[in-house]
Amino acid sequence: MLHESMDAGLQKLIDGNRRFVSGHLTSPHQSIERRQEIITRQEPFAIILGCSDSRVPPELIFDQGLGDLFVIRVAGNILDEAVLGSLEYAVTHLRVPLLVVLGHCECGAVKATIEALELHEHAEGHLGYIVDTIQPAVDDAEHLEGDLVDCAIHANVDRIIQHLMQSEPVISSAMNEGKLHIVAGFYDLKTGLVEFSTP
Repeated sequence: MLHESMDAGLQKLIDGNRRFVSGHLTSPHQSIERRQEIITRQEPFAIILGCSDSRVPPELIFDQGLGDLFVIRVAGNILDEAVLGSLEYAVTHLRVPLLVVLGHCECGAVKATIEALELHEHAEGHLGYIVDTIQPAVDDAEHLEGDLVDCAIHANVDRIIQHLMQSEPVISSAMNEGKLHIVAGFYDLKTGLVEFSTP
């Protein structure tokens, strides 16, 4: 039953993204009736850990509406205590069975990290925290063939997923018990397409 709901949730995202790519949006669950329906409860079918980038709004690129997605957005889709706590809330209290870690091409946070490393400078203010968090992914990407930014974006998502899989006690336990499935998603700004992969 749980695997069916995970598969169904992923298929909803795939179908919604296809509608977005083709321009045939249905814009579901955006009515006054839907707004009233979810006042006292929420039952999102997927968690999206995405980037704050204004060009990548999950509800739009997956053609979903009110109450459908539990969305956490932070530059570079990085993890910290607040993000982990939010994810754990969705998993334990809302029992969401699917988590998508959503990266995207031309990620400004990854680019800022690469720039800071190349210039041997520490980013100003709190941006330094984001750069420091993404740096291990850039280090990983330097050993890969291909465009450094693109490789670092993929490496960053991979590292986040590996961290989540080891995050005790909530996330790792939910995965081991088959209550949570994590997938990687990569959004192409040019085409609007999201490609999914499993760790």
